[in-house]
Amino acid sequence: MAGQFYRVTCPDCENEQTLYGKAASDVACAVCGHVLARPTGGKAVFEGEVTETITRQNHA
Repeated sequence: MAGQFYRVTCPDCENEQTLYGKAASDVACAVCGHVLARPTGGKAVFEGEVTETITRQNHA
């Protein structure tokens, strides 16, 4: 798998968003605009609380 997705809770408005773990640019909250993820050249640094790791499910 190339990368994972994470469910992150915004520290300002508590909105939950699904974010890619290797974000290439800042990812802002869709509700309040708070930056939830910052790129590092590899795995992103999350500003909010990671509440779930979303794994890929193979469907037959």
